[in-house]
Formats: sequence, C-alpha cells, structure tokens
Amino acid sequence: MRPPDAVFADPRQAALYDWFDDDRSDLDHYVAIVDELGASTVVDIGCGTGSLAVLLAEQGVRVIGVDPAGASLDVARAKPGAGRVTWVHGDATALAGHAACVDLAVMTGNVAQVFVDDADWHATLGAVRAVLEPGGWFVFETRRPQARAWEGWQITPTRLPLPDGRTATVERTVTDVALPLVTFTGSMTVEGEVLRSTSTLRFRDLEEIRRDLAEHGLRVTDVREAPDRPGLEYVVLARV
Repeated sequence: MRPPDAVFADPRQAALYDWFDDDRSDLDHYVAIVDELGASTVVDIGCGTGSLAVLLAEQGVRVIGVDPAGASLDVARAKPGAGRVTWVHGDATALAGHAACVDLAVMTGNVAQVFVDDADWHATLGAVRAVLEPGGWFVFETRRPQARAWEGWQITPTRLPLPDGRTATVERTVTDVALPLVTFTGSMTVEGEVLRSTSTLRFRDLEEIRRDLAEHGLRVTDVREAPDRPGLEYVVLARV
C-alpha cells in the first residue's frame, strides 16, 4: 500500500483537517444507511480524524476505525467519545485479526479512490470481504468520472483564519489528468512555513466497480446519489 498523503500523515496538517473541512453533513447519509441496514457493528476504513466513527459510537454502534495515518488517528483519539471506538493503525489489511466480526464496512470521502494500484485495491476489497459477517454490507462512495469534478478543484491563493488566531494562505493545483488518475497538489503557508501535500485519485466507472467487487464475493445491490453532491458521485451498496 502506498503511504498516506501528507495532509493526513503530517501532524501539523492533520491537526487542522477538521477546521478546514468543518461541514460534515455528508456523514448524515451514512448514519441513515447504518440505521436502514440495521447495522450494529461497523468498520470505518480510512476513518481519518474519526468524525463518523465517533458519531456512530455515540449512537450505540460498535465501531472499529482503521487508518494508515497515525497523525489523523491521534486527532481521532482525542475527540470526546473516542474511547467507545476501537482504533486500528494501518490499512484495511490490518483488520486480519477481526475476521467476520462486523455487519457493515464503510468508506467515506475519497477513501475508495486513493487505491490507484490494482493490487492495493484488490487487497483492500479482500480485507473488506474477510471482516464482514455472512450477509454483511459494504457501502462506499466514489466520484463519477463523467462529472469531471477535478475541473473545479483549483484554488488560487486564499487567506483563511486558523483556530489559534493566525492566518494561513491555502492553494490547490491540479497537476496531471491522465484518466483514470488525477493528481493535485495542495499547500498551506503559515508565517512563512509552507506545508505541502500531493494526492492522486483513481476514477473507476460502475462496470469496473461491479466486476471488482464480484471477484471478492460482493454483489452490488444498489447505486445511489450522494444527497449532498447530486450528479457527482456514486454511493455503492454491496452485499456478501
């Protein structure tokens, strides 16, 4: 597996992730799906700073949050209610000791798209299948390639306040579009210090997704719109 991007793995950037990404209304959709499926045990793969994991745990769901970025997990563990979550440092294959123990696995945000290499993607799907109980569910979102979301990712230098009263200048540039891969760089400058991160995401079409899931014993039962981003993403529901 490739190492996590600096925006998640650099403690200075991870500490500010929730500050800049403070609107997590997208998670309401996943909370509703957990309720719809009657899931009582959930693994949040690529849980990041733990926003969804803590939210579900507060509602009595037994949650495992797994992420390869230790800095993001440090932020997650410091949140109120984090003690109700089992935190695992690593990628999905680190769940080997939790075989067939949950009835739902989720990947929110960009997680499903960070696996740009086929071997990493299939290793992750294999790990998802292994952690699910018979009849368990796998729910994740991924951007529609046809929507060409990357055309709106550019951010010219913009000054934004920080929680400690300082000001940061943030910037984002799409550096390469070689479908199915799109690469972009981001930077944040605070008092002359420049923090940088480079990310590459893979855009998969539905036919590829269905085929890959089927190879791991997962059948797509529904494909939905993301309520907060209509027309831009697929929300895929698959079942063992």
